[in-house]
Amino acid sequence: MAFAFPSSRDLFPTLHGICSFLSVFFSRVCDGGGGWKPMFSTRCLWLLRRALREVQHNRVGIPAQVIQHIHNFPMKYILVTGGVISGIGKGIIASSIGTILKSCGLRVTAIKIDPYINIDAGTFSPYEHGEVFVLNDGGEVDLDLGNYERFLDISLYKDNNITTGKIYQHVINKERHGDYLGKTVQVVPHITDAVQEWVMNQAKVPVDGDKKEPQICVIELGGTIGDIEGMPFVEAFRQFQFKAKRENFCNIHVSLVPQLNATGEQKTKPTQNSVRALRGLGLSPDLIVCRSTKRIEMAVKEKISMFCHVEPEQVIFIHDVSSTYRVPILLEEQGIIKYFKERLSLPIDDQPSHLLFKWKKIADRYERMLKSCSVALVGKYTKLSDCYTSVFKALEHSAIAINHKLDLMYIDSADLEPAMEAENPVRFHQAWQKLCKADCILVPGGFGHRGTEGKLQAISWARKKKKPFLGICLGMQLAVVEFARNCLSWQDANSTEFDPNTKNPVVIDMPEHNPGDMGGTMRLGKRKTIFKTEDSLLRNLYGNEAFVEERHRHRYEVNPELIHFFEDKGLKFVGHDTEGKRMEIIELDVCLYYVPLDHPYFIGVQFHPEFSSRPMKPSPAYFGLLLAATGSLSTYLQHGCKLSPRKNDSCSDLNEEGFPEKETSLTCSGVQEKHREDR
Repeated sequence: MAFAFPSSRDLFPTLHGICSFLSVFFSRVCDGGGGWKPMFSTRCLWLLRRALREVQHNRVGIPAQVIQHIHNFPMKYILVTGGVISGIGKGIIASSIGTILKSCGLRVTAIKIDPYINIDAGTFSPYEHGEVFVLNDGGEVDLDLGNYERFLDISLYKDNNITTGKIYQHVINKERHGDYLGKTVQVVPHITDAVQEWVMNQAKVPVDGDKKEPQICVIELGGTIGDIEGMPFVEAFRQFQFKAKRENFCNIHVSLVPQLNATGEQKTKPTQNSVRALRGLGLSPDLIVCRSTKRIEMAVKEKISMFCHVEPEQVIFIHDVSSTYRVPILLEEQGIIKYFKERLSLPIDDQPSHLLFKWKKIADRYERMLKSCSVALVGKYTKLSDCYTSVFKALEHSAIAINHKLDLMYIDSADLEPAMEAENPVRFHQAWQKLCKADCILVPGGFGHRGTEGKLQAISWARKKKKPFLGICLGMQLAVVEFARNCLSWQDANSTEFDPNTKNPVVIDMPEHNPGDMGGTMRLGKRKTIFKTEDSLLRNLYGNEAFVEERHRHRYEVNPELIHFFEDKGLKFVGHDTEGKRMEIIELDVCLYYVPLDHPYFIGVQFHPEFSSRPMKPSPAYFGLLLAATGSLSTYLQHGCKLSPRKNDSCSDLNEEGFPEKETSLTCSGVQEKHREDR
């Protein structure tokens, strides 16, 4: 098999040595029959991939088998485990590692393993596990999958979240179908094999827009090493490391290095014991990520290296930082790209792409913001901030985009109710003081009757005082209830969720809701919402798109038979579902380009836009709320600026005032001018 290469004078100077290398390389990897040997060395792959861009640019012929092998190397698995205590940031570490590898041009997916017996997170109490994150396919999963989606800008599926309940249900169903041919079904090998098969199958599912198979799979094992619930999964990966081969499997162990307040000494013994326990179960850490409150001293690093039997460069320190956007940068600064390149035989360059520089820009902006914007979040789960993680992140993304520091004030909605004034006057007045001094008000989703009257009080105050307001899911439904009571004089107006016997049911149970089962019976996942009119504030914020696709999670809806009563009084339903029956978006009458006729920003949405917000692509609904709160919304709209997630717009290049720079992908068009002429 002969290959004729052009002279190096016809190619780029950097190809001079590569052409000679390729000639020899091809002659050696071809056997006598013209076939291709299956294995290439790591350096060969790296050189080939580097040369490929230049060779293809010059239209030089290279066999398709070579090109395919360069781009389709074996799947690489990175397992992230945790030790000492839970909640030390395994999810952020795993997401940051994925971000770094994605910045190197690799396609990355993620899997979260939760060793609880629940099938999914849909029925969890927010106080116990934080928020329930909803995926495009309707999967109700752990909030860590939200971190993966935000960091990696991907869309995961329900099967990217593995639980003990799912695995056991899968194995039991197979046993009932006779798939095991009468064998005794046991944890080993049947449960462990099921875990391995699930991981290998799900790792191949495309999760980004190009629909290509991922190359890297980051797997987070929930809990801590030694937990009895996680033992089957640890055993599964002990076996899996040999099945995948060493060059395709890597274990990262995240541990805590506590610091004593009395002496200030950083203690390594918990990490040593954690690594010892991990090795005792058959897994050896390739990297040890040490979490601490302050920077860890070099002597501590050397001690961990010595007693945990790893090289010093295999010990990574991540101390508490001002924002999670700084974590990928800390990992990159400690040489993690070079390590992965060598350890996993990755054909990548040592330097990350422009993506990581955007992260640095966001992290720098976050730390130097001077102006602030205060948001009053009125909810019933405010005692645990994890209950509103995605809401907080969506607000944070928008605040960074407009160069304002986010001042988020959590207000328990029950504290705003008149009954609280008699029960605890101090608490009542403190809650109202917070609400009154906020620049804008947000009422997120929730379930149950407790605190709903307080939310109605906050919504009424926002409408009457012309404070920018955004209602999400239940927040939108209560905005309709408040309007019915105070503007339509329907004093007993309510949702049938709270009062099944109300004479004015403005919010009703959806027909498809099954009241028997609780898990997975809501209207879940990504749905299309169609704008009814072009004269919509939110439509303009979405880039004047005819429709948007956002994620839902609800059992109740606005009563479609009463819509005309509200619209006659100025509460417009500007968005509905594809059938035109289910109301999705409400807006008070506003004038888009001049002085507001009634309210600067009073919007409610039935969907959850926070689940689709990204650090470089903030949610338009939240973005508009903060623009209105800072007095920038009218200027933003007058400039014709559009922020459309469906067009891959990015806010990483916004200027200090929150408006696009020349090179940004945010566009200024004549859309607003056209609307002025039409009006």
